[in-house]
Amino acid sequence: MINKVLFLIVIFAMAIIMAYVVLNQWLPKARDKRMATLLSPEPSPVVQAIASSLSSPDKRWIEPLANAAMNAESWLTSPLRIRFSNAGLNTPNVVNLYFASKTLLTFFLPLLVVGAKLLFSWDIGLSSYLTLLLVAAAIGYYLPNRVLLYLVNQRQSELFSAFPDALDLLRVCVEAGLGLDSAVERVGREIQIESEALAQEFYLLGLELRAGATRANALRNLALRIGLTDIDALVAMLIQADRFGTSVAESLKVQSESLRNKRRLRAEEAAAKLPVKILMPLIFCVFPALLMVLLGPAIINVSEVFMSQLTSP
Repeated sequence: MINKVLFLIVIFAMAIIMAYVVLNQWLPKARDKRMATLLSPEPSPVVQAIASSLSSPDKRWIEPLANAAMNAESWLTSPLRIRFSNAGLNTPNVVNLYFASKTLLTFFLPLLVVGAKLLFSWDIGLSSYLTLLLVAAAIGYYLPNRVLLYLVNQRQSELFSAFPDALDLLRVCVEAGLGLDSAVERVGREIQIESEALAQEFYLLGLELRAGATRANALRNLALRIGLTDIDALVAMLIQADRFGTSVAESLKVQSESLRNKRRLRAEEAAAKLPVKILMPLIFCVFPALLMVLLGPAIINVSEVFMSQLTSP
């Protein structure tokens, strides 16, 4: 009983301390409010998503946690940087948040296991207890990886669905007389209604082109940030069209039709998998209830007839 009371007191004190630290770090200061009033009107959501960053108080307590899990030398050549771009996480501070979350979860989940054992008085062996702590630490360490993979898959699916329409708009702009750079900037503004992620990628592409990067390098960086093989083929086609002087409009038309066909094939594949996926819920959830409703009254009547015959003299 005393252990439970002490555990609850420690949890209450930790909650108060964490709430104080979070409020002290994240609540806007008077200086930040003053600077916000002096700034120009808010930019578009795309610009906010790209240019957002943490304040200096947040960096003071996040960066030490991130350095505990991140190797700066290997990070410079790590494929994880590309995965962040594939997920649309282009702000520099997201790296610190990612590795800080790995460090925190690695130690926090085992602490939860220890607290649960003290609170509920689990009677388990030492080897099982240590195994449970090890599993909790592994889950905490690899959970941010799974979250990042989920974000990458969601963003790539959105980009793949929106790219054919964007290519049609690009083709219309190019056929109307706009250059490819101007068409990319115009389509990036128009496609924001359908896909915020694609608008962000076109915005970054336009920034690179205006900064002086060659069109081939800017397009290759676009394919690297998206991470889809179909977009790699599109970029290769556009680079070849720009190099050999072929029609960009025709290339965009062919590639948009190819992407639209692949999108339709993916939808047909998902529809074909649907009967197999709903088979197990039908067998274990729907069919028993249906049989109970259909055969239940008949079984009751038959059982009553047999019972009356057995009890009759």
